[in-house]
Amino acid sequence: MSYRRIASDRTIEQFLAHVAAAGAELPADAELVAGREGPLGRPATHRGGEIGNRFCILPMEGWDGTTDGRPSDLTRRRWENFGRSGAKLIWGGEAVAVRADGRANPNQLWIHDGSLAEIEGLRNLLVATHEREVGPARDLLVGLQLTHSGRFARPTEKFRPEPRIVYRHPILDGRLGIASDDCLLTDDDVATLRDDFVQAAAMAQKAGFAFVDVKHCHGYFGHELLSAVDRPGKYGGSLENRLRFLAEVVAGVRAEAPGLEVAVRVSAFDWIPFQKGTDGVGAPAPVEGVDGGNGYRYAFGGDGTGLGIDLSEPKRMLDRLAALDVRLVCVSCGSPYYNPHIQRPALFPPSDGYLPPEDPLAGVARQVWATAELKRHRPDLAVVGSGYSYLQEWLPNVAQAVVRLGMADFIGLGRMVLSYPELPSDVLAGRPLARKRICRTFSDCTTAPRNGLVSGCYPLDPFYKGRPEAKVLAEAKQS
Repeated sequence: MSYRRIASDRTIEQFLAHVAAAGAELPADAELVAGREGPLGRPATHRGGEIGNRFCILPMEGWDGTTDGRPSDLTRRRWENFGRSGAKLIWGGEAVAVRADGRANPNQLWIHDGSLAEIEGLRNLLVATHEREVGPARDLLVGLQLTHSGRFARPTEKFRPEPRIVYRHPILDGRLGIASDDCLLTDDDVATLRDDFVQAAAMAQKAGFAFVDVKHCHGYFGHELLSAVDRPGKYGGSLENRLRFLAEVVAGVRAEAPGLEVAVRVSAFDWIPFQKGTDGVGAPAPVEGVDGGNGYRYAFGGDGTGLGIDLSEPKRMLDRLAALDVRLVCVSCGSPYYNPHIQRPALFPPSDGYLPPEDPLAGVARQVWATAELKRHRPDLAVVGSGYSYLQEWLPNVAQAVVRLGMADFIGLGRMVLSYPELPSDVLAGRPLARKRICRTFSDCTTAPRNGLVSGCYPLDPFYKGRPEAKVLAEAKQS
């Protein structure tokens, strides 16, 4: 399937016409306002202090740590780039496992006594780089994302799943070779994992992080709990039960690490898993007992069809977060493992993916408007939006309009900062964008780790383009 490329839109009028032709709707400002007077440069008030602007760096994993969970020089380079970006909110920097069996790959960071000093060093390096290249760090807020990969854990070998699941899934079990309840977490297992999150949060506080994100997105453990409608016991069934783990972690953090803020990144809606069709285009996977998608029960924020959105439960989740005094929320959706086109809109799929079944602009718009609805529901929460990288040249125009209209408080950037970390600084200073550095969603940052390589922007970052992995990646893509 062929879709018009964003790079061909040379005026705001062309871009908006492109959006309309995609059947989408996005706000976009024709003129950008630089500096603190502009919507993106205006500080946000948070808990009596300030976060210096409205750009947020989302967690970006590099699959490049050591096997015992410590950062490498490649990890440190990425965190330096986060610091020089100019963004004043750093959402975790990276997904860090709370214990060894929770890693999504054998080279994911893992916080423990042996890695704590070097993880603290990452934060210190980020802050020092920010102070040297951007300015004072007094209005910089840096957190650490804590995770357990659950169903998608691969802690020992890159290509061998070692899942720990919340419930049996009619589609995903088959994809991961799950044929019994052997990897099913009991309530006691969940309680132990809760304690691991609390212990990891206390270590993050010792390392100087201002907040921890208790990850509830992208198909990992926390997100899977949100859809555990058929799970018996105190962590499944009702929404209250499905939020119990999160509430217990928050209580534990408050007891063990007083003063450490808790944040949550959540996949606020989900769809049925997709698969590659005979034409290479993504299509909903068939599931026994689900007629045309009707009756799909396992999508948190879904409408039951497997292909629609109902934000009733996500709104109730935000109400619960507010009651727990959790004030920082980052909104994402879906999972890169089973429906990436809704979570990470891109024109070019990774090597194990499928061609987009819709213009990726439709996926961007879906996330923008879902985030706006949740922000309207809880205007008291500080809300970060995701999914903006595909907008490319027009990201600043849409981002400014979104913040100006109160549809989100912060604009989250992920893949874009791999190729162009200084984009926030350039936008805030009123400088023209460096077009040759803009992420075009080639998906090599995902294809590389899918083939056992470190992640990075191989097409646009000269550093990665010159590494030996670039040749291996090119050969893997060709094959």
